[in-house]
Amino acid sequence: METAWMCNLRQRQVLAFLVLLHVSGAGAELGPYSIEEETERGSFVANLGKDLGVELAEISSRRARIMSQENKEHLQLNLQSGDLLINEKLDREELCGPIEPCVLHFQVLMENPLEVFQAELRVIDINDCSPVFSEREMILRIPENSALGNTFPLNNALDSDVEINNIQTYRLSSNSHFLVVTRNRSDGRKYPELVLEKELDREEEPELRLTLTALDGGSPPRSGTAQILIEVVDTNDNAPEFQQPTYRVQIPENSPTGSLVLTVSANDLDSGDYGNVLYALSQPSEDISKTLEVNPVTGEIRLRKEVDFETIPSYEVDIKATDGGGLSGKCTLLLQVVDVNDNAPEVMLSALTSPVPENSPNEVVAVFSVRDPDSANNGKMIASIEEDLPFLLKSSGKNFYTLVTKRALDREEREQFNITITVSDLGTPRLTTQHTITVAVSDTNDNAPAFNQTSYTLFVRENNSPAMHIGTISATDSDSGSNAHITYSLLPPHDHQLALDSLISINADNGQLFALRALDYETLQAFEFHVGAIDQGSPALSSQALVRVVVLDDNDNAPFVLYPMQNSSAPCTELLPRAAEPGYLVTKVVAVDRDSGQNAWLSFQLLKATEPGLFSVWAHNGEVRTTRMLSERDVPKHRLLLLVKDNGDPPRSASITLHVLVVDGFSQPYLPLPEVARNPAHEEDALTLYLVIALASVSSLFLLSVLLFVGVRLCKRARAASLSGYSVPEGHIPGHLVDVRGVGTLSQSYQYDVCLMGDSSGTNEFNFLKPVLPSSLDQCSGKEIEGNSTLLNSFGFHH
Repeated sequence: METAWMCNLRQRQVLAFLVLLHVSGAGAELGPYSIEEETERGSFVANLGKDLGVELAEISSRRARIMSQENKEHLQLNLQSGDLLINEKLDREELCGPIEPCVLHFQVLMENPLEVFQAELRVIDINDCSPVFSEREMILRIPENSALGNTFPLNNALDSDVEINNIQTYRLSSNSHFLVVTRNRSDGRKYPELVLEKELDREEEPELRLTLTALDGGSPPRSGTAQILIEVVDTNDNAPEFQQPTYRVQIPENSPTGSLVLTVSANDLDSGDYGNVLYALSQPSEDISKTLEVNPVTGEIRLRKEVDFETIPSYEVDIKATDGGGLSGKCTLLLQVVDVNDNAPEVMLSALTSPVPENSPNEVVAVFSVRDPDSANNGKMIASIEEDLPFLLKSSGKNFYTLVTKRALDREEREQFNITITVSDLGTPRLTTQHTITVAVSDTNDNAPAFNQTSYTLFVRENNSPAMHIGTISATDSDSGSNAHITYSLLPPHDHQLALDSLISINADNGQLFALRALDYETLQAFEFHVGAIDQGSPALSSQALVRVVVLDDNDNAPFVLYPMQNSSAPCTELLPRAAEPGYLVTKVVAVDRDSGQNAWLSFQLLKATEPGLFSVWAHNGEVRTTRMLSERDVPKHRLLLLVKDNGDPPRSASITLHVLVVDGFSQPYLPLPEVARNPAHEEDALTLYLVIALASVSSLFLLSVLLFVGVRLCKRARAASLSGYSVPEGHIPGHLVDVRGVGTLSQSYQYDVCLMGDSSGTNEFNFLKPVLPSSLDQCSGKEIEGNSTLLNSFGFHH
């Protein structure tokens, strides 16, 4: 009994499943295939390789797979053999219930190229369920005066099997009054009726007990039994009669609970208790008992729960009317459920390709199917996507669609698409389902690195610290991942004499440039090179940019005095005639600065003088002039300390010491020059020589003194004669700003004579440079120094 009840339960559950199942097909059809229910897992169904006409290797390479409605994995495909196998035991009663044939629809999907094959598997019923009566004992109250041939409905048995394995006949235990007749319903079900063959006599036999047996057509047949208790009652001549034998009613699905379906009425001509009629459902199935209820007094039939067209589209049930005497009559209710558009379409994604490579047109992105369990126009569907997307929706079979790229995609333009698939049915009102899929676009290396600028100019101040960061070169790549990873490098310079590797280095990851050593503006003012940027794509793409490094000058050089030379063995002495007028040009200090710009602008200043107020220095050109006439009280020998300073920040300077000798004439004696500082390094070497010549020196001392006296007298006369021929210019010569740019250029041209004065013994007493004005003559006595001509000419002096 428990086994039969379970089969009945499966029958009811599977009925709901099969009504909802909607099979979509696409492409060519395979099969049909068939297999008996309860076949063991892994059992062979068919060889799809032969039916598809493809080789086994192609089945595997094209990733063939089985797709079933609602993702039920009843079947599996062996890719090595091409065999279609059972993935689990199939219970036909659970899958299809009373529906016959029981067909499972599935699809075979193959890729590259995409092909979808429609197939079906028929599950063959076996006789695995026995008939079961809903009641173990049925009680009938039959009047004793019932006419022969009267029929009395009995509760039918239920069998979950179908066709020949379902109930085929009913049998009644041996008795003398009744026989059983097997009747057929319009849906094919069979039910028993009890027929009176012999009149009853309550006084002779008040009750009868019979056994009713239901048999199916299986081999061997299965059976189920129920007991019938017949109580013979006193005479009740009239049984209730309904106004019509069959009632046909339609009701919309999703009608609320308690909705009135129909009100039935039966008349009984008897009076008293025999005329009172009570209504009830006759032999209702479990689904009907849960769905309908009848008021026993009024005959109103109402819904106990909502009905669903997709689950059970129609109901058939008998309504029994029983009077107080036990007589009954029946009618049949045929309830048709009217479909309404209450199911939105469903989208089932079968395959999705993400990411999709860019620059690939006509690429298959997704394969999906749609279903709607409603009927007629309520179940017809249309699918669409947004029009502004570079994708195209193609129908590849009944309710199957393929989503492909309309054109080549560009990841740099858009790297991800959210595609909304909209599916609408044609019902009233229309129901719509939207399913969104996200498709990413994978990158290919189609963009070279791009610098922010085509050329860069970097300014670096000289004397920088080594490894100093001087600037950053930046490039971007529109690609992603390794295709956008940029590596920077220094390219070989066009100037092969430029040792770029010793000057500049670059960080390969971020493009930062570093100066490897201190730069010197005076050596290298500017240089150019190229920086390359290459990504890590395959193949790699690259670009380059020009970098110009400009070295900025720093005030790191002090002024250098060209004249008078301060590193000579003897200081320079300038001669000043005692009769010189105010503004007389004594000498001109010449200095240069290796720096540039304002760092090389020089100014001159008189710091200290033996006779303050006698001399002045022009700040911009270094000319030393007298400010007044000399008097007899002025000392004949003057020492001037001058300062040469540049305009840098902070400024640098150099000092110069000038010796000025006031003479009445060039023949006038003058003070001897300070002795030359001896070189200690030569004292030890010269000691031996001094000892050797010591005796000779003492002997010749007297002779040398005489010669020296004669020479001084001769030179004194010659100098007086030459000074008398000079003319001193009148007026003050205006000064000019001196911009010395490392070449020692003077603001005015002056001519200097280099005179070497000596005594009669040939020993030089002093050297001097004196300016030669245009109106004066070269009357300097002495010997002209030819060896210094080139040096003086380079500074703008002429002898």
